[in-house]
Amino acid sequence: MAECFCRCRGVPAPALAVDAVLNLEGRLIRRANEPFAGSWALPGGFVECGETVEQAVLREVREETGIEAEIVSLLGVYSAPERDPRGHVVSVCFVLRGRGKPEAGSDAAGVGLFEPEEALALPLAFDHVKIIQDYLERAGNVL
Repeated sequence: MAECFCRCRGVPAPALAVDAVLNLEGRLIRRANEPFAGSWALPGGFVECGETVEQAVLREVREETGIEAEIVSLLGVYSAPERDPRGHVVSVCFVLRGRGKPEAGSDAAGVGLFEPEEALALPLAFDHVKIIQDYLERAGNVL
């Protein structure tokens, strides 16, 4: 069983995070830090107190890639307790449309431009293979 980070009223609770699929070019970051240092990942991170998930995903994308983005749609919520080796982390994943030239920032060691199909062949962090597969499955119908 995954360890829980947060405690609300003394009860263990999962941490809340966000991830972003940047529409069209499939931008990924190379993680600089553990877990999964050196692996490719979707931009994302933890939601800060007082922040909405929508604000968090835009902030994380800007901090990690330098990209100004807008939310296109909600892709899904990923809540498997084992998705993050640090503990139980629930991620809300959005599809974003980005503008600007990507540059690695904050905890990113690099930024790569990959089509989603190409990204699936890379060493991906967390459950990002599933997220990208879900994106590809839904892209033609919903997004």
